[in-house]
Amino acid sequence: MAVSIRRSDEIGADPVDRAVGQRLRTLRRARGLSLEAIASGTGLSIGFLSQVERGLSSPSLRVLALLADTLQIGIAGLFEPSPSEPDPDPIVVFEKDRPELQLWRAGITKQLLTPPGGTQGMSLFHLVLKPGASTGDEPFSHDGEEAGLVLEGRLTLVVEARTLQLSEGDSFRFESRRPHRFSNPASRNRTVVLWVNVLGVSRPENS
Repeated sequence: MAVSIRRSDEIGADPVDRAVGQRLRTLRRARGLSLEAIASGTGLSIGFLSQVERGLSSPSLRVLALLADTLQIGIAGLFEPSPSEPDPDPIVVFEKDRPELQLWRAGITKQLLTPPGGTQGMSLFHLVLKPGASTGDEPFSHDGEEAGLVLEGRLTLVVEARTLQLSEGDSFRFESRRPHRFSNPASRNRTVVLWVNVLGVSRPENS
């Protein structure tokens, strides 16, 4: 199930961008944070953040990671909750009910596979990268740790100074605070990755 879309008076806003922006605005207001506070925490301009919330700018995965950290949630927290009757003991996410986040300009679709509730410390995603899809030339970092398995196609994963070429069956793991980016190097075939994000990873203290 994709991020829900409500009517908006914004002219020129893409429906997917508008839905993401509305979700971000709801999360920000629920935490009593102003656009100024978010701008201070992320280094992004108030004008840009306002455009994102109105659906007039399409946020990259790097921007979404910054916003998730500032809102003190994982990337999974940016997904719109299912409007269906909530399960008091969520254990299963049926395929038809998967929340979805479309980064359509980047060519990436993320589906959340883990049910809501619990500690929110671990999230499992199903990522599909269209041919040539990329998180961009600029690496990003955020809280936690991540791991994954390439289910289909090829994946170029850059972690700090290392560029790694993965194929179907290859897997990875690294701390999310290490600057990273990834892409589908293929020009014709998609890439599918089972991706895990874990929050609350302890980092060694400086002695």
